[in-house]
Amino acid sequence: MPHSKTSAPRDSLVSVRLARGASPWLLPTVATAALSLARARRSGAAKAVAVPATALAAGMLWFFRDPEREITQGRVISPADGVVQSIMPWKDGRTRVAIFMSPLNVHVNRAPLSGTVTSVEHIPGGFVPAFNKESENNERVVWHFDTELGDIEMIQIAGAVARRIVPYVPQGTKVEQGDRIGLIRFGSRVDLYLPEGVEVAVEVGQKTVAGVTRLDRD
Repeated sequence: MPHSKTSAPRDSLVSVRLARGASPWLLPTVATAALSLARARRSGAAKAVAVPATALAAGMLWFFRDPEREITQGRVISPADGVVQSIMPWKDGRTRVAIFMSPLNVHVNRAPLSGTVTSVEHIPGGFVPAFNKESENNERVVWHFDTELGDIEMIQIAGAVARRIVPYVPQGTKVEQGDRIGLIRFGSRVDLYLPEGVEVAVEVGQKTVAGVTRLDRD
């Protein structure tokens, strides 16, 4: 699939909602902005707080956006918005596709295939930048899906700022390709292991869109 053909997300204000799991960060920020704006006319201190607080609240609303997507047809689709950081053959024949998510990306992750969630394992760890090699030891959630291609492993990795991964569905859940399955707060990474024999259709440096970019080639 030519890289110039990679679809862009058709996000719009009408179709965008807020991500589940955003409340602990979003509500205090919006409340502070609203309170400072309400008091700004009567208080110089409140006026000084209102501008940065409002800007921060707007940034949080943008970060926690969760747009609707028209899901692409294909065997394996991207679980994350971001940039392909690496494509690495694994000893067992699988290929790992690592997608780096900057704070500007949508951080809701989606199921790469239809199937059943057979395992959701949280593993404690550090918080070095997700583009760093040592991020292999970061806080992460390891997913396994039973699919028509067999067992598919996906790993959500927390970054330097992302201190919480929020799974949306538990073990045993049947998911459709493109379903929302979890959120990583702030910059982070998602690794997907393609089964042996599946040819990768993306390249390092290519942008991906969750639910839209196809990762495999016919």
